Amino acid sequence: MPLPALSDHRKGLLLTAIGGLALSMDIPLVRLAHGDMWSILGMRSLTTVAVALLVICLTRYVKGTWPVLVPGRHGLAAGLLYGCSTLTFLLAVFNTATANVVFIVAFNPMFGALLSWVFLKERPLISTLVIMAVMVLGVGLIVHDGLASGHVFGDAMALLSAFILASAITVGRASRRDMGFVPLLAAALPAILGFAKALPSGLAIEHPAWIILNGALLMPVAFWCLATGPRYLSAPEVGMFYLLETVLAPIWIWLVFAETPPTMTLTGGAILVFAIMAHSLWMVRRQPGRQSLAR
Repeated sequence: MPLPALSDHRKGLLLTAIGGLALSMDIPLVRLAHGDMWSILGMRSLTTVAVALLVICLTRYVKGTWPVLVPGRHGLAAGLLYGCSTLTFLLAVFNTATANVVFIVAFNPMFGALLSWVFLKERPLISTLVIMAVMVLGVGLIVHDGLASGHVFGDAMALLSAFILASAITVGRASRRDMGFVPLLAAALPAILGFAKALPSGLAIEHPAWIILNGALLMPVAFWCLATGPRYLSAPEVGMFYLLETVLAPIWIWLVFAETPPTMTLTGGAILVFAIMAHSLWMVRRQPGRQSLAR
């Protein structure tokens, strides 16, 4: 996706914003499909892998060369992490309250900041840490009515999911190579799991067209953009845009299913959106100064 008129940082902001927006439509499409969770997971993931293979073959046909699929050991590590994060996320969803999952997974940017600081020596800016604290407050407002004791195992899986995803983003940041196809191909892992769970009793999806749309278009766009973002942005910055799903999914459900979100959900979502926009605009304004100093 050539974006020659943009600086690297602005490319990263644009890509991750598009990825977060596409990811936010996942839950409404899953609900529209009206199916068994394992059937939906298997179908969505298989469709994503199929589209990735099709794009790879088309790229080979048009350009005459194969695109970068899994860039070395970093690519293998990131792929394994992306696949495992899906599995741990599902374990969390099925073993604790949804509000607990949303709140705990929101610590992804903080894990990213810590991992980048320790392993990449990228010390996060004070402004980034402040914005992350504000975002945790926003997520807390969204889920405060639904927080429950849940189960220790489910909460632990949600925490592990956030840590694994932050690790995958950090690996991508460390390599500075094209990781766009890595999470798409890594979807084979949850596809195998989904079909293994669903096929003994048969697939159960009332409206499969919505899942095909999700797996063939939105998930490839989301995974590709969010996996490419670490080439240009720090791990905590990329992690912030994953939280767009927390903000926007309730709004899409409101528009599609006429389920009015609580006032605190709208308030928390507004805080998250404002925090992301403020940080992005500040970084965009700051970037030219840094580049001029580099010259």
